[in-house]
Amino acid sequence: MNIYLDNCCFNRPFDDQSFIRIKLETDAKLHIQGKVRRQELELTWSYILEFENSMNPYKNKRERIQKWKIFASNVVCETPTILSCGHTFQEQGVKKKDSLHLACAIEGQCDYFLTTDDKLLKKRQDITEVHIISPVEFVTTILEERS
Repeated sequence: MNIYLDNCCFNRPFDDQSFIRIKLETDAKLHIQGKVRRQELELTWSYILEFENSMNPYKNKRERIQKWKIFASNVVCETPTILSCGHTFQEQGVKKKDSLHLACAIEGQCDYFLTTDDKLLKKRQDITEVHIISPVEFVTTILEERS
């Protein structure tokens, strides 16, 4: 199973863990990353993840997230197809960076696009090319069904 984690997913462990939702999303994301490390899940990385992460002002966070690229079984680079697909998502009200993340997940033939972004999760019924899901939902429904 091929998955794509957007930038907010990668950053979730660095958020304030005193909120139960954030703690649950962090635990789910770390569980998923464990499966990626054990090659039970395939991770797709992209140029937009690289770009967005490079803009992180916190060097420690930036470096820790960047290390996940080595676990990726697929790295998606910018193409005219991705830009066109991203533009289509923008026309549907998706923010520019998010639209490029989605386009990369589709180009990388991902089964699931994981995000903690509420606005993006609300768009999931409109975007059928990839399953948009939160890390908690992914762990409690998709992974539970497989075990």
